[in-house]
Amino acid sequence: MSDNTTTTVNSRPPRRGLFPPELHDILSPSLKLGGMTGTVGAITGFAAGTIRDTGTPVLFGFATGVQWFMLGSSYWFTRSLMLKLRTKDHDITPGGKIQASAVAGGATGLVGGLFRGPRNILPGVFMFSILGGGGQALVNFFHATDFSFKNRRSIFESKWSPLKKLSDEEYVEMMDEKILRIDAEIALIEEKIAELRQAPPPHSEGGKEQSN
Repeated sequence: MSDNTTTTVNSRPPRRGLFPPELHDILSPSLKLGGMTGTVGAITGFAAGTIRDTGTPVLFGFATGVQWFMLGSSYWFTRSLMLKLRTKDHDITPGGKIQASAVAGGATGLVGGLFRGPRNILPGVFMFSILGGGGQALVNFFHATDFSFKNRRSIFESKWSPLKKLSDEEYVEMMDEKILRIDAEIALIEEKIAELRQAPPPHSEGGKEQSN
C-alpha cells in the first residue's frame, strides 16, 4: 500500500511555474534590480518634490519610483535576454557584451521616452544606447587591465632609476657602515679636543710688554 502511494507521488510531473525556467532566471533578477532602482527613485522624487514645493511630494516620489523601476528592470531584462541568446552557441565576447548593453540601453531609452512623451523616444534611445555601450566598454577595459601590484614593476626595479630597493640584510649592512663612519668621526673629534686641551695657552703681546 505504501509502495503504491510512494510510486504515485514520485510519478507526478513536477509543478511548472508561471514562466519557463529560462525566462524566470532572467525576470527575477530584473525585478529585483528594478525594485532597488525604484526605491532610490521614490526617495529621490520625494526629496525633489519637497524641495520644489510641488504640494504632493508623495505622489511625485511614487511617480518617480515607478519610472525608475521600469528603467532599471527593462535595462537588466533586455541585457540578460541578449546575453542569454548569444551564449547558446558560444561564449560571450567583450564586443557581444557591448552590443547587448547598447541594445538594453536603447530599450531603456524607449521606456523612458514613453513616460516623457513621443518626442523624447528617439533622443532617449540614442542617448541611452551610447551610455549603455560606453559604460560596458569601460567595464571591459577595467577587467582587461591588470591593476594588481604583484605584476606591476616597482620604480626601484627599473634599470634607469638611480634608486635601488634594498633587502633587509643589505639595509642592516649599510646602517652598520654608517655607524662605523660616525664612530670614526667622533673619535677624530675627541682626539682634536684632547690635543687642544694639552696645548699651552697662548701669551698675548700686551702681557710681554708689561713684564718688560
